[in-house]
Amino acid sequence: MAKKSTGLRFQPAGGSRAPQVPTGKKQRLTLERLSNDGRGIAFIDGRTWFVSGALEGEEVEARVLNTHGKVVEARSEKVLKANPQRRLAPCARADICGGCNVQHMPHADQLALKQRMLAEQLSRIAGVEPDAWAAPLTGPEFGYRRRARVAVRWEPKTRQLQVGFRATASQDIVAIDDCSVLVQPLQRIFNELPALLRSFAKPQVLGHVELFSGTALAVMVRHVAPLAEADQQVLQEFCQRHDAQLWLQGEDRPQPVDPQARLGFTLQPWQLELAYRPGDFVQVNEAVNTAMIQQALEWLAPGNQERVLDLFCGLGNFALPLATLAREVIAVEGVDAMVERAAQNAVSNNLQNVGFYQADLSQPLATAAWATQGFEAILLDPPRDGAFEIVRNIKALGAKRVVYVSCNPATLARDTVELLKQGYKLKRAGILDMFPQTAHVEAMALFEAS
Repeated sequence: MAKKSTGLRFQPAGGSRAPQVPTGKKQRLTLERLSNDGRGIAFIDGRTWFVSGALEGEEVEARVLNTHGKVVEARSEKVLKANPQRRLAPCARADICGGCNVQHMPHADQLALKQRMLAEQLSRIAGVEPDAWAAPLTGPEFGYRRRARVAVRWEPKTRQLQVGFRATASQDIVAIDDCSVLVQPLQRIFNELPALLRSFAKPQVLGHVELFSGTALAVMVRHVAPLAEADQQVLQEFCQRHDAQLWLQGEDRPQPVDPQARLGFTLQPWQLELAYRPGDFVQVNEAVNTAMIQQALEWLAPGNQERVLDLFCGLGNFALPLATLAREVIAVEGVDAMVERAAQNAVSNNLQNVGFYQADLSQPLATAAWATQGFEAILLDPPRDGAFEIVRNIKALGAKRVVYVSCNPATLARDTVELLKQGYKLKRAGILDMFPQTAHVEAMALFEAS
């Protein structure tokens, strides 16, 4: 039986829903300002548009990538009226590759954008400004990246192997065989890599490829099924030609084809060498990493009778240089394998005043056996999530000075609130230009107990 019409119409709560802007649609826009991630912002028909590859004041034709409610993400495809500061991106694929999203911006403007982002987060979230701003720590604009992960995907329909980097706002792979941000030795390897991998008899077994330049060059190939014998031979010949180590990873951890292979990186000012394995965390920018450690040591100023705590210590990037100055360094990391390798790094560098421990760094630490004696100074270098649970109880560890190295200004600002509550003052802060040509911001802050 048909339902009887009442003559009434109902709308969902909140009124009618505006139709979504379709993906792929082109739109002419005028950009009013820049977002903190370097995208241009435009407003049209009640929606906010975030446009990659666009600068403040420009008029562009943009293509829609996706839509979330009243937020539209798009990519600039044609600049109709350019900002006078715009420069030609050195990479021809910079507009679609997800790696370098601000190559069209002069380097000085990139630094200003990052500085503004850090200052805004500290002001908006923590309501604070440091007593002094440090000058940005910088290195080369290009040719700086000593580690890279190359995306590889086999397409069964076309029977083709895609090799390159992930596209902006997509899982698509941008075919690139020339990357100007890699250090020169890796550029030479990377240029020949796509053709090499596509020549494989069984390319469908490839996962990804990691490149590294340190005390030696290394090529690590992840495979989801055994490599064909002929393909492995081709890989070995390729690596021999480039004087690079070959590492393979199946179901277990990466292993070198030559069991005697040694791989690592140096911290030259301290004459230290740290062992490294593909997949380990390492700062990709050697020049800025060195400057960052030097600044951290200067700000923390550990005395030769002081006990120092290094949290999220990794392979010992900060802990080992700290051990050359302090009486004792306690270094803590959440991953067992990293703790073992860091301890081995201390032994190989003949540093006997540093101890490495594993701990859950999402929990308070004051009751740990190694923490009961307290510390005069603390350095922490957490991941993007920050270190909220640690900093909210950090005063119990007794430190007068805290250096916080951050890869996310938002969580740094959030954690700053907790440090301020415990009586610490923000004395200095500054950006670290670890990733030129991107809007990614790394920062360092010094807190002192009042």
